Amino acid sequence: MQVKAGPLLSKINYPADLKQFSESDLEQISQELRQYIIDVVSVNGGHFASSLGVVELTVALHYALNTPYDKLVWDVGHQAYGHKILTGRRDLFHTNRVYKGISGFPKISESEYDTFGVGHSSTSISAALGMAVASQLKGETDRQHVAIIGDGAMTAGLAFEGLNHAGIENSNVLVILNDNCMSIDPNVGALKEYLTSITISKSYNRFRDDISHVLAGLSKLGPNAHKYVKKIEKSIKGTLLKQSNLFEALNFRYFGPVDGHDVKRLAQTIKDLSAIPGPKLLHCITVKGKGFALAEKDQTIWHSPGLFDKITGEIKKSIPDKPQPPKYQDVFGHTMVELAEVNDKIVGITPAMPSGSSLNIMMKAMPNRAFDVGIAEQHAVTFSAGLATQGLVPFCNIYSSFMQRAYDQVIHDVAIQKLNVVFCLDRAGLAGADGATHHGAYDIAYMRCIPNLVISSPMNEEELRNLMFTAQQENIGPFVIRYPRGNGVMPDWKRPFKALEIGKGRKICDGEDVALLTIGHVGNFAIEARAELNSEGFYPAHYDLRFVKPLDEALLHEVFTKYKYVITVEDGSLPGGVGSAVLEFMADHGYNANVVRLGIPDHFIEHGEQAELWAECGYDKNAIIKAVRKVAVKRTTDSMAG
Repeated sequence: MQVKAGPLLSKINYPADLKQFSESDLEQISQELRQYIIDVVSVNGGHFASSLGVVELTVALHYALNTPYDKLVWDVGHQAYGHKILTGRRDLFHTNRVYKGISGFPKISESEYDTFGVGHSSTSISAALGMAVASQLKGETDRQHVAIIGDGAMTAGLAFEGLNHAGIENSNVLVILNDNCMSIDPNVGALKEYLTSITISKSYNRFRDDISHVLAGLSKLGPNAHKYVKKIEKSIKGTLLKQSNLFEALNFRYFGPVDGHDVKRLAQTIKDLSAIPGPKLLHCITVKGKGFALAEKDQTIWHSPGLFDKITGEIKKSIPDKPQPPKYQDVFGHTMVELAEVNDKIVGITPAMPSGSSLNIMMKAMPNRAFDVGIAEQHAVTFSAGLATQGLVPFCNIYSSFMQRAYDQVIHDVAIQKLNVVFCLDRAGLAGADGATHHGAYDIAYMRCIPNLVISSPMNEEELRNLMFTAQQENIGPFVIRYPRGNGVMPDWKRPFKALEIGKGRKICDGEDVALLTIGHVGNFAIEARAELNSEGFYPAHYDLRFVKPLDEALLHEVFTKYKYVITVEDGSLPGGVGSAVLEFMADHGYNANVVRLGIPDHFIEHGEQAELWAECGYDKNAIIKAVRKVAVKRTTDSMAG
């Protein structure tokens, strides 16, 4: 559905068109841009509150700078919708996050204005610095490089690594700190408290209004004037704050805090800062969800609300006529509380995703035993390892895609030391509309090569509960449980706990000709496929492996002894995945069968609904049916009886 843009916005296809307007028009353009985002996202879905919070900043950046020659690097990209609309994609914006449509995140292949592909947080400063150093080496001294990063993303180690390096390069980098006290959930940690102290210091805020204008003018008087004024400014800032300025200590010129919704002043400030050489940081105070009252009030829910009525604010949800299976993440959240009530050694850890992972259920019930450590996956893993050394059982819940960021810590800090850390990898497999940066495609491949790990994947909610129960038994060691985004298959899921034998799968049914070997939720696709195949006269066997590591060797010996054709099905990368593990077993034991592997192929999968992507990758119900038909013998009722 196409949405009509306002009278000024409709005339802006690219930033060059924006520059034809006067500064006095920028407020109306901002209002029209905000309304356009509301109109489109309300009927199409997508990330919402983040982009509303940076509308004025987006307009000011494209007005003050010469993009795409000047480089804008958006961190994460949740907030880049306004940027996309102003850079040639307004008429395509209704396809945002839709299968075969434009990406919900900046993407180099999509536009020259998207200077760096993003999806994971805290990369912007390092990337912008790389671009700035490259410009220096090429003699492009007039080119600006701007990293727009939120205060949540600033908590990650990578952001500090970038700041630390940028401070000594003296490159032309401007970091804009978009400070709204939010990631997806409210921010936590000492940095949040520090930024708050700057924001509420009245004397400092009076001073910064005067000094920023003075400095912008004095910087034109030559390098010596700039050098001395910089020293004076730094000293006064430290005195007023009664502490040293963190960013100044890293050799950044600090400006702010400024009102991130005053578009005219922002545009002028960005122009002024462009004339000041070296690394600079502009601290902008914004409101996530600005301009939509409900989003301002409840920023977590309105981070990505789905479809909603833009007039009433009612979020549209279908009401089922019968009980529905829960989301896997909610089964995790409620099960954590059940287990922790019995086992006082259990603690929960998440890196800035309490609502996304449903650890917020435990945080509410047991606030002293559940920890949100901020956007810091590496720290989350090593913090968990430290807890485990003291006899606690940490359940470290990280999205599969984000676990990639803590790979060394899994090996070095957990696996080598055989510590009983339970990694619950949410969003395993194809995650949907967030696309390639968020798909949990690689966890099986990158985890199964690590010694000492147990790696498992439940086929349904009951198995998830039982795997969690098993993982917290005494001296189990490092334990991985991967499960997908979305709903399971069992409305009646809350059943008594049962310890599972590690490395033991299960035979779901015997069959003829071909054996289906599945891991995790995709086993339900095989059950659906089998029902349809049975009605056609095909009777494949079905085994649920349950464990990737260790593999159930007795089960595999049975399969390769009995079946000439084997089809593996997984919601992970085919290279290095479960199918590869089965082939290795076959080769190691001298079997000779025809093995077909269904899973995520060896290329990055774009965004779309999960069902669309399962079909594209060829491991949904229909793909399994097709694979069985190719190799199995069709039998009539009579032939089965004979």
